[in-house]
Amino acid sequence: MYQRILVPTDGSSITSKAVSTAIALAKLSGAEIVTLSVKEPFPYSAISEMQPVPPQEFYDVQERIAASRVKTVLDAAAAAGVSCDGATVEALHPWEAILDMAKQKSCDLVVMASHGRRGMAALLIGSETSRVLTHSPLPVLVVK
Repeated sequence: MYQRILVPTDGSSITSKAVSTAIALAKLSGAEIVTLSVKEPFPYSAISEMQPVPPQEFYDVQERIAASRVKTVLDAAAAAGVSCDGATVEALHPWEAILDMAKQKSCDLVVMASHGRRGMAALLIGSETSRVLTHSPLPVLVVK
């Protein structure tokens, strides 16, 4: 069935449902899990004398947060007896980083959460899940 399943994580409660689903599916099919947390790039346009956060401090905080999210998935997979590999990457567009990781790690399924935003919130915030669905050559399982 599936050999390698990518499950991106943003640390939200809805993402934990996607993680649980991916782990259960991996356990059933004997697949491995790959998890990814995308870090925000430093907002260079905000650099000035009044910059409240130095760039290195920003990067360090982003890495700690992303690494913590990945560790949560790694621990959950280990507890279920499922092999898991994790990474953090910086990207302006998380959906592109997700698809790049899926290709790089030869994943054959992406399991993602959908926050279910509608109307103006969906237009203004956007949906990484819908962008992955639109651009992915792989099957994508959306968990709500």
